[in-house]
Amino acid sequence: MKHVNLNIAIRRMAFFLLFGSTIMQGCKQKPKDESNQMTEDDTAMEAADTSEEGAWIVLFDGTSTDQWRGYLKDSFPEAGWVIEDGALRCVGRGEGEESHGGGDIITREKFGDFELEMEWKISKGGNSGILFMGQEIEGEPIWHTAPEMQILDNANHPDAKMGINGNRKAGSLYDLIPADPQNANPFGEWNKVRILKDDGNVTFFMNDEQVVQFELWTDEWNKLVANSKFADMEQFAKESEGYIGLQDHGNDVWFRNIRIKRL
Repeated sequence: MKHVNLNIAIRRMAFFLLFGSTIMQGCKQKPKDESNQMTEDDTAMEAADTSEEGAWIVLFDGTSTDQWRGYLKDSFPEAGWVIEDGALRCVGRGEGEESHGGGDIITREKFGDFELEMEWKISKGGNSGILFMGQEIEGEPIWHTAPEMQILDNANHPDAKMGINGNRKAGSLYDLIPADPQNANPFGEWNKVRILKDDGNVTFFMNDEQVVQFELWTDEWNKLVANSKFADMEQFAKESEGYIGLQDHGNDVWFRNIRIKRL
């Protein structure tokens, strides 16, 4: 019996020597697999972080105004702005005066450096604008603080013939720099625009062409402002971070496919 037990012990020892190293290698590989899993999780977390910087934020998807509120208001206007056929429409009142209906609307968040895209369509003889770097100051309209990309029916609105060298035509930096080329589609047709603001450098694109480029807060910029209607507005374009605004100028105007990316 002792001889048999010894043989069994020898066989068990041989089995362990043969397969034990394989088992131990398998155990050592487990942390490596766990490490790989952690790397995948970290990658997912990093991807989620891009929601704040480098990823598109939809400001209007054709169905909801949740990303907007009235200027100097807590909520979206109850009248004056409607969703119509997937577009956000400012309902015209015929008199062509600003802020007497729904009023201007602004984003709920402020933006510093950004890339903004949207499409707009204006009514015959209509006027509106896309504002940025806007601040809320009680008793003052948003355009006292915010530069504006002009929206206009160039053929039928008198503003097209005012200003200097067409700097009040569609696509222009309103009353400061004219759009060049002037490539706006006529009233009733959609225009695609993009505004890029990056560390004081601002570029306007309309219908896939660059139309305006400038640098904020330089001597040249200060001279432009001093010779414009904004000369006496002390808070005009002073803050690098502000609200995006859509102007109610009393005319029908439509916006769609609005999105923004933080830079």
